[in-house]
Amino acid sequence: MKIAIVEDEQKLASLLQDYLHKESYETVHYSDGTIALETLQSAPHDLILLDLMLPGTDGMTICRELRKTTNVPIIMMTARIEEIDRLLGLEVGADDYICKPYSPRELVARVKAVLRRTQTPQQASGSGLEILEDEAMVRLNGKTCEVTQVELGLLVTMAAHPGRIYNRQQLINRIYTDNRVVSDRTVDSHIKKLRQKLKQLNSEAEYIHSVYGIGYKFEDNQ
Repeated sequence: MKIAIVEDEQKLASLLQDYLHKESYETVHYSDGTIALETLQSAPHDLILLDLMLPGTDGMTICRELRKTTNVPIIMMTARIEEIDRLLGLEVGADDYICKPYSPRELVARVKAVLRRTQTPQQASGSGLEILEDEAMVRLNGKTCEVTQVELGLLVTMAAHPGRIYNRQQLINRIYTDNRVVSDRTVDSHIKKLRQKLKQLNSEAEYIHSVYGIGYKFEDNQ
């Protein structure tokens, strides 16, 4: 698998490459954010390790731009440890987040975990529900239903963290990366349609739950 390392600290990038090569991963290194974005938008990679503070284009912008066209797994790396930065990093589309200083072994472990989760159909433990991102479909016990890109984004976001409650603004930020104005009612409408489609696969199960006054969460223990 090919992993892109977007990091302007050469020594750190070289260290990461050494550890990843030992695990038989192929790597490519970019030290400039603008060059990285231009290349990553056209060249296929299996995962991106993305620093937040970069010369040229910053990591947050790179992540936001990539999420307009691709679902490639992204792990953000940064020395900024404030809670708002961690939340924002995930809301613009990052799959994981690690703060400096970190152990290269820990980062490699996270790489493996994210790749396991994203390289195979997402399956909700105990329910058998599979999310087929490339086909924009959901499958259960041999039955499938098609979902729109917005519905798919909502389901992938929530299913990645079962039990986690997302408010409507968090879902809007994750699904609509072009900063368009979207109302809470629009999110509710998409959730309603997604629920109806999931009911086609299992009429007795309720995968997406409303949390009064907050938002929605996904539960997979059907």
